[in-house]
Amino acid sequence: MTFYRFARAVVLSVFKVIFRVRVVGMENVPPSGAYIVAPSHRSNLDVPFAAFVTKRDIRFLAKQELFTPGFGEKFFNWLGAIPVERGTADRSAMRSIEAALVQGSVVGLFPEGTRKRGPEIADLFDGTAYLAVKLGVPILPVGVGGSEAILAKGKKFPRLHRVAVSVGKPIMPPVLEGRTKRAAAGRLTEELHAELQRVFTDAERLAR
Repeated sequence: MTFYRFARAVVLSVFKVIFRVRVVGMENVPPSGAYIVAPSHRSNLDVPFAAFVTKRDIRFLAKQELFTPGFGEKFFNWLGAIPVERGTADRSAMRSIEAALVQGSVVGLFPEGTRKRGPEIADLFDGTAYLAVKLGVPILPVGVGGSEAILAKGKKFPRLHRVAVSVGKPIMPPVLEGRTKRAAAGRLTEELHAELQRVFTDAERLAR
């Protein structure tokens, strides 16, 4: 058992009780192979909540500042996190993500980028869709409802609230058929936005 799986088992056992977590749509999770978990993003706690969808290791991006020399660096490396320099086109992070997907791993990417507020899914970055198109891997849209009420952006102290996780059907990248990867990624991003909004709205409803 990897450290990630140990940490996941401990944290999710606690979270399931104190946040009364409900997960729907688990039948949509691919049983094997590489895919991208694409959750909505309203709280720093969305990473462990998104981890409810599979017992497999999920390689999430983590901001470079968390990888401080010493325990911080070791801890996030043990979790399999991929450091990223926020606010830049971090090519090293993207290469690490691509390598993980090529190896058949599950990767977690927040297509909205940073944490947002409110019931509407923000405009998505094309990076998630571009990777899916380039590598031919599906995207799994995941709505996390209720997490903003626990620890929203700008808040320091959490409060108790029910959480629901709604898993949509995997979105397969389109066949290029003469289109460029960028053009195909743009269309896929639109499809992802619509489905992510649907599962997020569903999760928010279930979390009330």
